[in-house]
Amino acid sequence: EKLCNMRLLPAIGSLRRLPSVCSWCRNIHTDIQTSFSPDLVTKDKYNGITVDLNITQSLTSEEFRTILSDSIQKWRNQGMSAIWIKVPILQSHLIPEAANQGFEFHHAEHHHSLLKLWLQEDKEDLTPRFATHQVGVSGLVIREDTGQVLAIQDRNSQFNLWKFPGGLSNLEEDIGDTAVREVFEETGIKSEFLSMLALRQQHKQPGAFGRSDIFILCRLRPLTFDIRPCSREIKACQWMDIADVQKRSGFSAFMRKVTGMAMYGIKHGFQDLDIKYEEMESVYKGLRYKLYHRPVPSDTQIR
Repeated sequence: EKLCNMRLLPAIGSLRRLPSVCSWCRNIHTDIQTSFSPDLVTKDKYNGITVDLNITQSLTSEEFRTILSDSIQKWRNQGMSAIWIKVPILQSHLIPEAANQGFEFHHAEHHHSLLKLWLQEDKEDLTPRFATHQVGVSGLVIREDTGQVLAIQDRNSQFNLWKFPGGLSNLEEDIGDTAVREVFEETGIKSEFLSMLALRQQHKQPGAFGRSDIFILCRLRPLTFDIRPCSREIKACQWMDIADVQKRSGFSAFMRKVTGMAMYGIKHGFQDLDIKYEEMESVYKGLRYKLYHRPVPSDTQIR
């Protein structure tokens, strides 16, 4: 029968979906019913197995339960450390079956969730949690000629305080690019990234989805000066004399501290404050990264 041709059988699934298959094929090729297609499975350097269900047809709960149970036993016998299953949101009906066999959520985002099962019960599970921190970036935009900084009041904040424009960094977005983007989106001011000035780490921050928070302050040079604030996000926005920040109310301790740094920089130069970067070649072929550090004295040789 044509349906007996192995090329017509699905990569994953039950032969029960092919009622015309002969009993000979059912007996000879039972491995198709009890294992994942090699196309779906990859092994990582930590001796873990990843099953990506994004690249297969939908499975019924019964089919998935059988395949998964047999695969867990096989990989445990082979000494694998963990199993990861990437589940598309449209196949979420499979998640209860995985949970019943010991899987837990590692994380979920956009169109899929990632489940994990630690197999080596006699060893500690050293798998790192998903992202422990969110990264925020703020732009300290300084007009050195007038001694002014760009300050805003956030329309959606519970605190009626002045601050510097900024927001969360996007995936694969450089720190300086985040600062420039956020300043433009919130104030309409175009600017140029010059350096990092400070980094704040805070835990248990409300609204951070249970993540710790890293907040990076960048020094920016304004390229335009006419303010066009975003009415949806910004309640007030203005160029403000740096000295006034130290005198007026409505400023946090953070604002007072960093504007004090800005005053020092304008008076003495920013060479003692700036944390700049250089591009480096990564150990991963074809990739580069930015290494942020204080400048090394020019008369010092580094190898």
